[in-house]
Amino acid sequence: MKSQMVLSCLLALVARAVASIGDSTFHQGALKCTSKPPAFFLAGDSTTAVQSEGGGGWGNGFLSFLKAPAWGVNLGHNGATTVSFVQGGDWANVTDYVKRNTRRFDTYVTIQFGHNDQKPASNISLSQYQANLERLAREVKGIGGTPFLVTPLTRRSFVSEHQTDDSLHDQRLATIAAARATNTTYLDLNQASMNYANRIGNESAQVYNLHPNDTTHLNDYGSVVFGRLLADLMIEKRGCLERWIGPNETLSYDLWHGIPA
Repeated sequence: MKSQMVLSCLLALVARAVASIGDSTFHQGALKCTSKPPAFFLAGDSTTAVQSEGGGGWGNGFLSFLKAPAWGVNLGHNGATTVSFVQGGDWANVTDYVKRNTRRFDTYVTIQFGHNDQKPASNISLSQYQANLERLAREVKGIGGTPFLVTPLTRRSFVSEHQTDDSLHDQRLATIAAARATNTTYLDLNQASMNYANRIGNESAQVYNLHPNDTTHLNDYGSVVFGRLLADLMIEKRGCLERWIGPNETLSYDLWHGIPA
């Protein structure tokens, strides 16, 4: 009986250790790069997409920091959900880029949705949203790429001068859950962008708006600011990518010290 109790305790400790190691994958960036340069393919909605009349996100700003021969393509689509991005053919474009470039490059796919999935008209439940993210992450791995699940960029809508409306809280948690379910690295852009917006305050945060009253999308400078934030999060999780992502020490300092950039 005593030996069985000891064995049970040992098994419990081992299980806890394994769980801890697994979770550290998401927080400590234990992943390693090869000698190949990286190529980044950005999948998402309008908060990733190229600046246009109807949208614009962090994607182009992030890509602007890459150092050749590293490169990337912004495949974000205005109004996209985890369903429409697949059904409309955008996801096929992403996977095609991965398949065509895995021999010469380390291929990475950022996956960020949530802004449109949460709308009632989309008819996508939170559990479906999570399952869709899991499927996308697994598919990237299955064709030789590395996915990053990105929690959705915060909206710059404030309930007080230094407090944003945490309107994407559930989508953030579902994205993290999808990452853990698939052993995928996640980048917590939602929390980081919210923290920054809260610290600089409502007035300063509106400088990044695509249009004066658009607190969701980013103008060209906003894309650079939040693209830098994404780059810093990525380097934190996968430090070996730092050689391929050009620094902006002043901007990074401002972002992480709550100084309006």
